[in-house]
Amino acid sequence: MTDAASLADRVREGELRLHELEAHADADTAAEARRSLVEEQSGASLDAVGNYGFPAEAAESAIENMVGAIQVPMGVAGPVSVDGGSVAGEKYLPLATTEGALLASVNRGCSVINGAGGATARVLKSGMTRAPVFRVADVAEAEALVSWTRDNFAALKAAAEETTNHGELLDVTPYVVGNSVYLRFRYDTKDAMGMNMATIATEAACGVVEDETTASLVALSGNLCSDKKPAAINAVEGRGRSVTADVRIPREVVEKRLHTTPEAVAELNTRKNLVGSAKAASLGFNAHVANVVAAMFLATGQDEAQVVEGANAITTAEVQDGDLYVSVSIASLEVGTVGGGTKLPTQSEGLDILGVSGGGDPAGSNADALAECIAVGSLAGELSLLSALASRHLSSAHAELGR
Repeated sequence: MTDAASLADRVREGELRLHELEAHADADTAAEARRSLVEEQSGASLDAVGNYGFPAEAAESAIENMVGAIQVPMGVAGPVSVDGGSVAGEKYLPLATTEGALLASVNRGCSVINGAGGATARVLKSGMTRAPVFRVADVAEAEALVSWTRDNFAALKAAAEETTNHGELLDVTPYVVGNSVYLRFRYDTKDAMGMNMATIATEAACGVVEDETTASLVALSGNLCSDKKPAAINAVEGRGRSVTADVRIPREVVEKRLHTTPEAVAELNTRKNLVGSAKAASLGFNAHVANVVAAMFLATGQDEAQVVEGANAITTAEVQDGDLYVSVSIASLEVGTVGGGTKLPTQSEGLDILGVSGGGDPAGSNADALAECIAVGSLAGELSLLSALASRHLSSAHAELGR
């Protein structure tokens, strides 16, 4: 077997390129060779990056040109009591972050939720989307393609599902802009986040469209999907899981544990999260849902760029018979418990903490449970931050924790 020094020499001599090293050595040796080349070129020391705790081979489906791994501190909040459609009982929530005070804040929110008897969470809609764009001659051809699509859903479904053992095409929604026609395919991808599944399946369906109509495929993704970008269509129609969590907190718990009142929290939420967000033309009407989504994504092996869609959330707060009702509705939470980064050992352990690693029974239930746990964590974070602002304790809390 070729050693790292020999591999690095072959790259220097132009015989091999960085991405070809795994064909000539095991994955760990290839990573070591790349580190030596990067250190030589940059003058940096990669000792810490090279000190990772899993076989590099385990990351081959998640990374190219691997040189090592970055370690992000992971903590847990809770346990918090969750009454979900796919998860029930007390759960520790794994969060990986470098933002000081975040875990303490979410943990406080979890404690208050428990004091109120726990939170309820439900996945209300599910479906991963891919929206190719086609070129047609004019609006008449566009209308003809829209009609054909509606009349031939069965053919599109058969072609798409031929490519996957698990995915199910749920619907295809057409949108027309001049001589461009966008077909937004939506799939049930079970426990997978499903972006690759949806892309491959949609490509097969697009072949049917081109064979049977006058339309020409311009791009397999026409950005009406919409992936990893702020998009109103995801806020309205959803993408991945649309999930909501809520809790009703007795007045005495709010006053004793959060040092504020239901009225103050409700007013703050309206003026900050609703009116303030509207004035800013924000797609996220919340305080910091992205914080919890990002931290739980990192801890459980999700695609971190999809935090963009995960922050597409609305927080509500109101007084009900003197108590405080708070909810968080995340429109487009794209999560999975199989595939991608979920296979990495540390991320798999993060899923194990929640009891949702791998495929669920029935299929899709583990990903639903993960979405519900993230929603409850987000609810805890919102509750804590809103209360800190209402009681004017935000800056003092950060100061006390030395952040």
